[in-house]
Amino acid sequence: MPAPYHKILIITAPSGAGKTSITHHLMNRFPVLAFSVSAATRQARKNEKDGVDYYFMSEAEFERKIALKEFAEWEMVYEGKYYGTLKSELERIWALNKVPVLDIDVKGALHIQQQYPINILSIFIEPPSVDELKKRLMSRGSETEDSITARINKASYEMAFKTHFNEVVINDNLPHACATAEALVKKFLEDENRK
Repeated sequence: MPAPYHKILIITAPSGAGKTSITHHLMNRFPVLAFSVSAATRQARKNEKDGVDYYFMSEAEFERKIALKEFAEWEMVYEGKYYGTLKSELERIWALNKVPVLDIDVKGALHIQQQYPINILSIFIEPPSVDELKKRLMSRGSETEDSITARINKASYEMAFKTHFNEVVINDNLPHACATAEALVKKFLEDENRK
């Protein structure tokens, strides 16, 4: 059986589709999973901790790491806001004999699949509709009207890529979506020959 640290689990979705809630559910259900902390150049939201929620860094530091090829994937997700997955973060988790869970945007998820084509499960979380997505983003209270519009436009574009992932889970009911994702992950973790 291949060692579990050869595997990668990706949870991806348009912003506001519920991928973070589903990721937290999966992390609670499967002790072998370890959250892959992304790097980001945005400001920390209240209650976010550096090194736990994200590795917060300056644009200059992020760009230096790009030049040194320290990222498995990275994107300028919004103007001046970089996000990425450090190779060292994946190595850290594999060294613990755990499976990294990447809660990342759609473009980043596509890049990870290209970089690591075997032993991977990618799950696309689909919102029930763009209107529902807009309601969810507005209810956060942390978004401006302009940022909501930008996120909705981006979400509509990202939905076109759902067929590029192993599985699609529609999040029209969070407990049901969590249960569906859990069944997929259980099978993936138990599958000795996952390619």
